[in-house]
Amino acid sequence: MLRATLIALTCAVSTFATAETRVPQSQAEISLGFAPVVKKASPAVVNIYAKIVRQGRASPFFSDPFFKDFFGRGFGTPQPRVQNSLGSGVILSDDGYVVSNYHVVGSATEIRVVTTDRREFSATVVLGHEQSDIAILRLEEAENLPFLSLRDSDQVEVGELALAIGNPFGVGQTVSSGIISGLARTGTATGNGRGYFIQTDAAINPGNSGGALIDVNGDLIGINTSILTRSGGSNGIGFAIPANLVAEFLKQAQQGNDSFVSPWAGMSGQHMSADIAESLGLVIPLGVVISDLHDLSPLREAGLKVGDVVTHVDGDEVNSPAEMKFRMSISGVGGSSVLTRLRGDQSDEVEVALIKAPETPAAEETVLDDTTVLPGLIVSRINPAVITKLGLPLSLTGVVVVDPGPYGARAGLRPGDVIETINAVDIQRPGDVERAMTNPGRRVQMGLQREGRSVSLRFRL
Repeated sequence: MLRATLIALTCAVSTFATAETRVPQSQAEISLGFAPVVKKASPAVVNIYAKIVRQGRASPFFSDPFFKDFFGRGFGTPQPRVQNSLGSGVILSDDGYVVSNYHVVGSATEIRVVTTDRREFSATVVLGHEQSDIAILRLEEAENLPFLSLRDSDQVEVGELALAIGNPFGVGQTVSSGIISGLARTGTATGNGRGYFIQTDAAINPGNSGGALIDVNGDLIGINTSILTRSGGSNGIGFAIPANLVAEFLKQAQQGNDSFVSPWAGMSGQHMSADIAESLGLVIPLGVVISDLHDLSPLREAGLKVGDVVTHVDGDEVNSPAEMKFRMSISGVGGSSVLTRLRGDQSDEVEVALIKAPETPAAEETVLDDTTVLPGLIVSRINPAVITKLGLPLSLTGVVVVDPGPYGARAGLRPGDVIETINAVDIQRPGDVERAMTNPGRRVQMGLQREGRSVSLRFRL
């Protein structure tokens, strides 16, 4: 029993250092367990209560004058529904910056944060990113708060002890223990996140989202975000967003950014499968195969080509597009990264500029007004920034639906639809949509590209 306890209480060194083990020196240390770590870290983990107002669906007879006159002018009016969201968060600075998951607070109209000593703060989202499932909050009138230090998550190793702190099922702050089960997990997490995760078997349940995953020194390893489960409870497969990415979000929030800016690679790629590796003459499947490059891609500018294999970013191995994006994102915009490129049997290093997605050509975003048949429809010219925002294929050009608006949605339009024609008139610019939607006649026929398929949309006015 003593030997098992000694193994379980191995310790890691301080922040941004290589992990090593230490045997407890006394019976007193053994009997303490994780209590000192929890006592240090738990005050920086908060409960988050978010109120989300969602617009209800309109009655199918909402626009029919007969039913409005018969049942009253309020007939069929969509009624808002209030939903309450429960989650956790971690204080990152003494002046009230808090990190949580986007799916907890991203759509909230009111956010209340409660600390372990029962103080309550109003909070606002100052920086959020749905694709990364991260949101940075700022607490109002907060000062001298306890906060967690961020550990270099690249130094985390499989097998390390880890603690998850959060508010599962709303029962109150809870601590669960486990180990780091895996690193560089991509495409396996549920929820909004589609990135690069740390895997742990420390129990994570609903309400833990946004809570802390810490090491035995009480330093933050990651932010708990999701689980794989069929029952809704923990099966021992949980995922956390690495602290290094959280650090970049915090940095941008403190700089005043209201949206997260990540370096744009302007590429699509695929992980190196055994079959692809064999076709390229590689013994070990390693790296990301570049399958497409945008004309303005900084990788193309640096000399990379379709078919090249990127094996490392700044010396760190990459084996999926999500992992490559993560490695570039934690470096931030404005500098450069060194990519290790494999072309044929030759390997070399290429320096790539870390830039924002270009706004070339100009987006010319246009909101249709009440003089058109689809007021509220927002369209934009496609450029790299729009491609990044909407998650579109690199090769797309033309005019895209950014937001269909209430009438456009009812007509069947979706965000990401590329409008090619309206009533047989070719659409090249957002202004073409506005003109075509002004007095179009009694019928409208739209030719669209939707997720690689041609779609024809018809409706009567």
